[in-house]
Amino acid sequence: QVQLVESGGGSVQAGGSLRLSCAVSTDTFNNLVMGWFRQAPGKEREFVAALTWHSGRTLYADSVKGRFTISRDNAQNIYLELNNLKPEDTAVYYCAAKWGLTDSYTERYDYWGQGTHVTISS
Repeated sequence: QVQLVESGGGSVQAGGSLRLSCAVSTDTFNNLVMGWFRQAPGKEREFVAALTWHSGRTLYADSVKGRFTISRDNAQNIYLELNNLKPEDTAVYYCAAKWGLTDSYTERYDYWGQGTHVTISS
């Protein structure tokens, strides 16, 4: 079982930055994979980034490469650093978790946070 709580969303102008946080509660981090997804109004939820807890391997959607960074600390938190934000980055951002291999498929993630809103104005 994994519990996830996101924080850090908000409203910024285009070109600005935000950092999202996700507090992770679980009994074991063996083979744990963490992901960030987002869902814009009227659109399907889409993959943003993923990180394998122990190896540190990361994976990014092409739309955010070079602008977003996923990371973790030693206190069971996952972060998503969002830089050079664009209006099209506006969405609800979700933290998610799964066991096994790093991947970008929404349906393979078993645990989800409640989401945090990010709004980018032009």
